[in-house]
Amino acid sequence: DHSVYVSDEGNHHVMKWMEGAKQGIVVAGGQGQGNDLTQLSSPQGVVVDQLGTVYVADAGNNRIMRWPKGATQGSVIVGGNGRGEQSNQLNRPIGLSFDRHGNIYVVDWGNRRVQKFTIDFNAQEEFRIDLDAT
Repeated sequence: DHSVYVSDEGNHHVMKWMEGAKQGIVVAGGQGQGNDLTQLSSPQGVVVDQLGTVYVADAGNNRIMRWPKGATQGSVIVGGNGRGEQSNQLNRPIGLSFDRHGNIYVVDWGNRRVQKFTIDFNAQEEFRIDLDAT
């Protein structure tokens, strides 16, 4: 799949553009700006895994969202506890990355830090986050 994923900050969604396509497909957000699980607010960084799950730095909502392929709503996997500087809070996250051990690194722009979180997914698609703010 030679697709490109674009985080559209002004329109509050993430688009997937398949090679040769004349139109993109909304894969996260798309329900206007807001903090509902179907919405994003000023999305920034985006990562897509091999299963097509989209992870988005939802800057305006101070959270990282996870959108499984084909989902109509996402789930909060990091943050979502209001803007702040505590280890479970973010302040305008703008980027994210995973390492091969399943850790997620979040560029927490407003706090001028990078935070590391461990996310354990089990067979039921549930997860646990262990905070290790570094």
